[in-house]
Amino acid sequence: MKPVYFLSDAHLGSLAISHRRLQERRLVNFLDGIKHKATAVYLLGDMFDFWYEYRMVVPKGFTRFLGKLSELTDLGVEVHFFTGNHDIWCGDYLTRECGVILHREPLTTEIYGKEFFLAHGDGLGETDKTFQILRRLFHNKLAQRLFSMVHPRWGVSCGLQWAKRSRLKRPDGREPDYQGEDKEPLIIFAKEYLQTHPNINFFLFGHRHIELDLMLSRDSRAVILGDWINYFTYAVYDGETFFLENFIEGETIL
Repeated sequence: MKPVYFLSDAHLGSLAISHRRLQERRLVNFLDGIKHKATAVYLLGDMFDFWYEYRMVVPKGFTRFLGKLSELTDLGVEVHFFTGNHDIWCGDYLTRECGVILHREPLTTEIYGKEFFLAHGDGLGETDKTFQILRRLFHNKLAQRLFSMVHPRWGVSCGLQWAKRSRLKRPDGREPDYQGEDKEPLIIFAKEYLQTHPNINFFLFGHRHIELDLMLSRDSRAVILGDWINYFTYAVYDGETFFLENFIEGETIL
C-alpha cells in the first residue's frame, strides 16, 4: 500500500523567518520526493503565515509550493488542506487552481482500516479567553466581509505584520515546550474526546509547533506534528507502521 503523509505549520511567507526561501525550497523538495510514493498528503493547517483571498486577488508568492501541490494532484495524489488560525480565509482558489481538498473543520476519517481524527488544533481544549475572542472574530463572516474592503496592499501587509509580532513575542520565536498531559490543551481534548469516541486510533494535530507522539491507550495515540520552520517534521502511515520523522535534505530516505 502507498503511504499517507501528514505535516503542518510551514507558515510560508512569515516576516519573522529569516530563512523563508530556504524553508519553502525544502518543503517543495520533500513533496517532490514523495510525489510518486504517496496516495495522499494531509496538510494540517498554517501552511501560510497569512492567507486572505480577495475575490480577484490572492497573496503574492509561494509559486513553488503552489506549483508542487498542483503537480501532486495532477498525478492523482489526494492533497487535503486544512485551514489553520493563520490561513482561515481560504476561498476556492486552492481547490480550483491546485486541486486540493479543503477542510475548514476537524475531520474523522478511516485510513487503511484505522480511525484518524485530524485537525489543525486551534481552539481545541483552549481556555485562553483572549485567544477565544480573537478566534471568533476571525471566523465571523461580517468581520471577514469588512476586511475584504481593505485594499490588498494594506490588508495583506497588516496580516503579515500581525503574525510577525505574534511570533516575535515568544522567546526565540518558538512555542512553549510540552506542558504535560494534564496541561497540554490538545492532549486534554483528545483524552476527553476519546471517552465518547473510543474507536479513534490516531489524533493528529498541528498548531503547537512541538513534536509529540503519546500513547493515550492501548489502541490510541495523540501526535503533534512539529513544524516546517525548525523541525521539518512529517508523519507517515502505510497501513502497518506509523512514525514521526524529521526531513533532513539529502539524508532522509523517503
